[in-house]
Amino acid sequence: MTTSPDELLPATRRALLHRIAAAQAEGRAPSLVAAVVRDGRTVWHGSRSSVDGHAPDENVQYRIGSITKTFTAVLVLRLRDEGALDLGDPLEKHLPGTGAGEATIAELLAHTGGLAAESPAPWWERTPGSLRPELSDVLGERPLVHPVGRRHHYSNPGYTLLGALVEEMRGAPWEEVLRREVLEPLGLDRTGAQPRAPHAGGWAVHPWADALLPEPVEDLGRMAPAGQLWSTTGDLARFAVFLAKGDDRVLSADTVREMRTPAAPAEAADVMDGATYGLGLQIQHRHRRLLVGHSGSLPGFLANLTISVADDVAAVVLANCTSGPLLGTVGADLVRIVAEAEPRIPEPWRPLREVDPSVLELAGQWYWGTHAYGLRVTADGRVSLGPLSGNGRSSRFRANGDGTWTGLEGYYRGELLRAVRRPDGSVSHLDLGSFVFTRQPYEDGAAVPGGVDPEGWRGID
Repeated sequence: MTTSPDELLPATRRALLHRIAAAQAEGRAPSLVAAVVRDGRTVWHGSRSSVDGHAPDENVQYRIGSITKTFTAVLVLRLRDEGALDLGDPLEKHLPGTGAGEATIAELLAHTGGLAAESPAPWWERTPGSLRPELSDVLGERPLVHPVGRRHHYSNPGYTLLGALVEEMRGAPWEEVLRREVLEPLGLDRTGAQPRAPHAGGWAVHPWADALLPEPVEDLGRMAPAGQLWSTTGDLARFAVFLAKGDDRVLSADTVREMRTPAAPAEAADVMDGATYGLGLQIQHRHRRLLVGHSGSLPGFLANLTISVADDVAAVVLANCTSGPLLGTVGADLVRIVAEAEPRIPEPWRPLREVDPSVLELAGQWYWGTHAYGLRVTADGRVSLGPLSGNGRSSRFRANGDGTWTGLEGYYRGELLRAVRRPDGSVSHLDLGSFVFTRQPYEDGAAVPGGVDPEGWRGID
């Protein structure tokens, strides 16, 4: 008997089930449901419940809390891609009079706008949104608690402002815009601002007894863009595929890649934890892999979406309890189990269809001072430059069509690489943001800044 490459092996499936069973039992969750995505499709679904015979399936709704923020970020980036705004625009340009208009749209997306973490009392998650009908009610008398742009400080009111921005520029309610521009194109039919049966009830579990207390379900009103949505593992699995690959009906692959790129200065503790934030997405380094996604919580519910783009594996985990299982850890573990037990099979190597002699001429070994680097021509029409040994600055470069390339990563991101040629057309050296790379270390006659000692290399008597 053979197993289809689209299916997980029995041992992998058992390991996944064991992980969520342990999470539900040890975290004392009334129910916990999970899904794993690989190669763009759901390959596993599992659930555990405290009620015999009522384990939820992939269509049961749970409240997903702050995963809602990622949906709101998608709407804002759609406006940017259409040219309606720039991420560097101050909020005041498009939504005047808030009292927080100094913050740019990018800073609000990355939680670096300096806004408070929460709205003024009473606690917005357990009280009706009707108590905060205006943006001023959400922001309070002191919207800013930090200098704008200086630090990452997670802000629910910041995403309320982004939702209001969407409404202002689209001339329609946030929920209506979300359904029309994101949910319907991606086929997320079981995601929405209000619960629709079948859906889980939200519970608090007593910290010192195996007893339950029902949590209130409030409409968050103005705060909805920060945490209102209900969804399912089935819908969030499809959303994970979109966040990894893009969908031109909603956002391009380049734009979702931009969402996954760090955009916030990390606190010292975040550096230690390997965590930062992009544009509407949390980013963390765990189990030696880069994970993106978002967590969520509201009274009675916990949610987590975790994606490893490099492994092409994602996990969704939902539970109906206020506190208990650490779903971020569970989601990362589900990704790790699949990625390690059944690693992604690489695409076959294939040679270039065409070889540009002027680019191939640049391939090989170069020296920055005495540091040896290698330049490779890659199958996607780009070049990569990196140290031949040890650690050092490296990057891929995108061709600009005029004989120059632009850096795509790290220190060289945005920097220009060009080949400097002699009058006879031969390559003299590479110039990378004023750094000179030569074929030999401190090559005689090359354009090395500061010149080369005319006596050349020597020993010591």
